[in-house]
Amino acid sequence: QVQVVESGGGVVQPGGSLRLSCAASGSFVSIARMGWYRQNPANGRDLVATIDKQGTKDYMDSVKGRFTISRDSAKNTVDLQMDNLQPDDTAVYYCNAIMSLTGDGLYNVWGQGTQVTVSS
Repeated sequence: QVQVVESGGGVVQPGGSLRLSCAASGSFVSIARMGWYRQNPANGRDLVATIDKQGTKDYMDSVKGRFTISRDSAKNTVDLQMDNLQPDDTAVYYCNAIMSLTGDGLYNVWGQGTQVTVSS
C-alpha cells in the first residue's frame, strides 16, 4: 500500500560525490519524518540524515559538513547530497519514512537499500 523507492547509489573514489534520492508513494495521510540510514558492521542501521515535516534536519556527526539532506514536500521525495565521500561511508543505505496511514498511528517504512561504495 505504501512504499519508498531509492536511487542513486554507486561506486566513487574518495573525495567524490553521490546523490541519493528517495520517493514515497501509496495511500498515506502524511510523512512525519523521512531520511537515510546505513548498515553498520554489526548489521544494525545507523541514522545518517533525516528531515521531518517541519523541516528540522538531523545528521550523524561523521557526515556533518559533507552530506546535505533536502525535501520536496509536493513530490514526497528526499535527496541526500553526499560530498567528500570517504571509505568509511561505504555501506548499504536505506531510505526510511515514518508515515501516518490512518491518523491513529505511525508506520515505519523501509526501502530495499542501495549500495554506496567508496574505494580507490
